[in-house]
Amino acid sequence: MSFTGNGAGPAGWLPGVSAISYGGDYNPEQWPEESWPGDIELMRQAGVNLVSIGIFSWALIEPRRGEHDFGWMDRLFELLHAAGIRISLGTPTASPPAWFFHEHPEARVVTRDGTTLGFGSRGMASPSSPAYREASVSIATALARRYGNHPALAVWHVHNEYGAPVSECYSEQSVRAFRRWLQGRYESLDALNAAWGTAFWGQRYLEWQHISAPAVSASVVNPAQRLDFARFTSDALLQCFVAERDAIRAECPQVPITTNFMAGTCESVDLWKWADAVDIVANDHYLVAEDPRSHVGLALSADLTRSLARGKPWILMEHSTSGVNWQPRNLAKRSGELARNALTHFGRGADAVMFFQWKASRSGAEKFHSAMVPHAGTRSRIWSEVCALGAGLGTLGEVLGSTVSAEAAVLWDWESFWAQDLEWRPSEDLSHRERVNAFYDRLWRDQLTVDFAHPEADLAAYKLVVAPASYLLTRAAADNLRRYVEGGGTLVVSYFSAIVDEHDAVHDGGFVAPLRDVLGLTVEEFLPLRAGETVRLTPSEVVGDVWTDDVALEGAEVVAAFEDGPAAGKPAITRNTLGAGAAWYVATRLDADQLAVVLEGAYRDAGLTPGDGPEDLELVRRRHADAEYLIAVNHGTKPADLPVGGTDLLTGEAGASLKVEAGGVRVLRTDRHQER
Repeated sequence: MSFTGNGAGPAGWLPGVSAISYGGDYNPEQWPEESWPGDIELMRQAGVNLVSIGIFSWALIEPRRGEHDFGWMDRLFELLHAAGIRISLGTPTASPPAWFFHEHPEARVVTRDGTTLGFGSRGMASPSSPAYREASVSIATALARRYGNHPALAVWHVHNEYGAPVSECYSEQSVRAFRRWLQGRYESLDALNAAWGTAFWGQRYLEWQHISAPAVSASVVNPAQRLDFARFTSDALLQCFVAERDAIRAECPQVPITTNFMAGTCESVDLWKWADAVDIVANDHYLVAEDPRSHVGLALSADLTRSLARGKPWILMEHSTSGVNWQPRNLAKRSGELARNALTHFGRGADAVMFFQWKASRSGAEKFHSAMVPHAGTRSRIWSEVCALGAGLGTLGEVLGSTVSAEAAVLWDWESFWAQDLEWRPSEDLSHRERVNAFYDRLWRDQLTVDFAHPEADLAAYKLVVAPASYLLTRAAADNLRRYVEGGGTLVVSYFSAIVDEHDAVHDGGFVAPLRDVLGLTVEEFLPLRAGETVRLTPSEVVGDVWTDDVALEGAEVVAAFEDGPAAGKPAITRNTLGAGAAWYVATRLDADQLAVVLEGAYRDAGLTPGDGPEDLELVRRRHADAEYLIAVNHGTKPADLPVGGTDLLTGEAGASLKVEAGGVRVLRTDRHQER
């Protein structure tokens, strides 16, 4: 049996694994070998059944070019296998050894301002370096030949967090690779000049070798060139993954291959493309510790990851047991938060729950990062909670392989985000991520499960589609949205959407031109607000800030108008019918509270009923053909009644009317036919 794409393989999951996987990164090379058996005994106590190894071990596996030392890893494999612990085997290519950079200094990353990065960190090699590609494929091949048939091997973990800590490289090797990429995309210089609008500022190119990477220049660099360089960078990193993946697959076709995404946090790779290149989607997520609603950001990341997995189960490859070490203020997780975080990911589709890392490091840059075994050892609160979580996950095997379905979708497009984030936009207060977060938070508060979707994807399954930040919208995407609304869907579009095409050129016909008939309006002019300025809307009695549009109606009805500000008397919220559906437009920034005004009407159009439970009660459902599970996470300070009864798989408690305690979690097997 071989793996040939996302979700392929036995039941689309890890071969030989019939339970929820639990564990983390294990870096035994940081510890004396005589301590390994003790570590593994603690793993058994904690319920660990999967660990990631080898991720940063290149210098140990290949201490000199072509010389391999597998002895220590052979012994580790056997110890873990004897304990019944499966292995996620990393390829160590995120951290090439010192000898590699000594032999190939040209493989170092060069930043946009021309700085060459030195050794001593990770993610230091240029993805366009032929020497790096060759060395990466070589070490991946050697590992696959050595361990590809080992019975403990559950999954291949290629590299680590592509795109972090650096993604773009402006070295001469990258410039040459960028030119080749452009030739493949445009074929002719005439086509490139047209796409980049090089008539502006006299930038026309007559020779391919005259094109360079968009390094720092005297003023703003051509935004179309910047956008293409972002696309090239994502593709260059993906080519590195594919090269290692294919080398492993040639030796070991029976074991799935993945890499750890950073969905929602690393914006330098287009994960819609990447998701089709892995056998199983995996993700790393770390809370923004100082955000009092960080649990909502966690849910967003989990929903985005499940969407990348096309609804199939996925791996939470990394998250933290408590505080991290790289944020401005690394707040510790409070009692119970570890389980709430882990089970939220599980509820939203993760069939493996992993941490970074198993044992806290005594040395190095991450020595203050939390771990499953903290510096305080096994008498600590964290260790107790780690063991309790392992025991709880051990009761959830019947949920393995169940899926999550959503009735609403939020549009997410990395290319649009890259384009919007370039310089010289109408207001520095514009933020695509702020708008996505605000709309998602509103949907989360209304207890609606959300998928994320590319604007050109099939949207027919969703009753509601929200476009919070579709600055770049292709004609194909606009046609897709038109078909969606005409077919009976409800669409909500926020300001500064449908402005430019795939080359960052303003659409022929002006702002929102490709959605003019869908929205029943046009935007004649942007009217951004001063810092701190607000505008009132009537009759809705809500307040906007940051932005207003000068909207001219072309068939839409006015739901609310601006009472004051530069757009006073103009439409602020509109609704337009098209075919069997309806499209809403919001011409100012409303926070998550005030977005209820818009979404209340959109819900009616879509036939959606928001939840009526406590706002801090998170509810999500997973389903098998013959069973349904309600995962309830209470982020509030008071007990909450659950909308259905059932049997709590974590505790065995059953009843027609159950509560979830403050800060608690329940996983209920429910009657599939109970009402929401």
